[in-house]
Amino acid sequence: MGAACPSGLVVVGVALVLGGCAEPKSSSGPSTAEQAAAFSWDLPIGLSEPPVPDDNPMTDAKVELGRHLFYETRLSINNTTSCGSCHLPSLSFTDGLAHAEGATGELHRRSSMSLVNVAYNTSYTWANNLVLDLEHQALGPLFGTEPLELGLADLEDDRLDELAEDDLYVELFTDAFPEADDPFTLDALLKALASFERTILVGDTPYDRYYYGGDPDALSQEARDGAALFNSERLECYHCHGGFNLSDATATVDTPFVEQTFHNNGLYSLDDSGSYPARDQGLIELTGDPRDMGAFKAPSLRNVTMTAPYMHDGSVADLDGVLDHYAAGGRTIDSGADAGVGADSPLKSPFLIGFELTEAERAAMHAFFESLTNEDALLDERFADPFGRIY
Repeated sequence: MGAACPSGLVVVGVALVLGGCAEPKSSSGPSTAEQAAAFSWDLPIGLSEPPVPDDNPMTDAKVELGRHLFYETRLSINNTTSCGSCHLPSLSFTDGLAHAEGATGELHRRSSMSLVNVAYNTSYTWANNLVLDLEHQALGPLFGTEPLELGLADLEDDRLDELAEDDLYVELFTDAFPEADDPFTLDALLKALASFERTILVGDTPYDRYYYGGDPDALSQEARDGAALFNSERLECYHCHGGFNLSDATATVDTPFVEQTFHNNGLYSLDDSGSYPARDQGLIELTGDPRDMGAFKAPSLRNVTMTAPYMHDGSVADLDGVLDHYAAGGRTIDSGADAGVGADSPLKSPFLIGFELTEAERAAMHAFFESLTNEDALLDERFADPFGRIY
């Protein structure tokens, strides 16, 4: 199985287009349309319905298949690593490392991003304006070679054949794609993974219960003071981390116009032109536009207390370091190859103006960050490894 339609992947110029090639078949179970009509988001307080591609409607069967595939080590070159290896529920679907580690031990130049509320993203990865949905995002870790992540390139047919010989997956794939003659295709795998990832929704935090749930006692006065600072013109944080998902790169099913946003936050500035280290220069690597030097996406701050280290390269160890960075209006590195004054970068966001915090205000900011956290939601069995591994 899988060989007749090995991937459903078509390359058109630089774009990747997904498309299945299996003919429809009759099924005794519910059709995809019937399953989609029965699907319920069961949204926590503070969240809105996410957008979903028309060609991949949400169904419980696809979500359950996707959960198994998310933790399936057979989708790696050496059967050791899964998506869940770098996205641990216990760490808000990150890995706690400055640089992610692939299946063969190769360290990546960037930190694993949290998958919490990833369904709302307007683009995917740290600095890519071409990957616009989760279905295409999964192609990177599965097939990328520089760096190697899961390392599935040229192995996908064999691994799909292996799954097709597993009774559990026969049931899961058939239930998830009831109209397909052969559901064991890369197209189906990507759609199932994306469906599961869209359900990793975390809300119902003290912040949500206070601001969206109408509970006046949900947030301490200290956390409210921190929220006021966060949303003030003095600190300017809300410009890049605003809205219900604490990120300006956010869309819901009702968003009329989707924006992609990337920012230079003065993390590096090697010279008078604001150059970043050659190892990772952000969006400019795709666009070639000098204005995109050092431009990266502002990630959601939900569960931010659980996702250290911070920044795209994990170079800031803790939230005090993050506050220090923005208070200075950019990072100063005194010596070495990365020496420079980020505050002086001509490319940094105009919202990085610098500020001073009293000890009480710093404590209020920490209380606000804590109010964005819901660790209990991550223990939901719907997100757990179905194979029983503990993360």
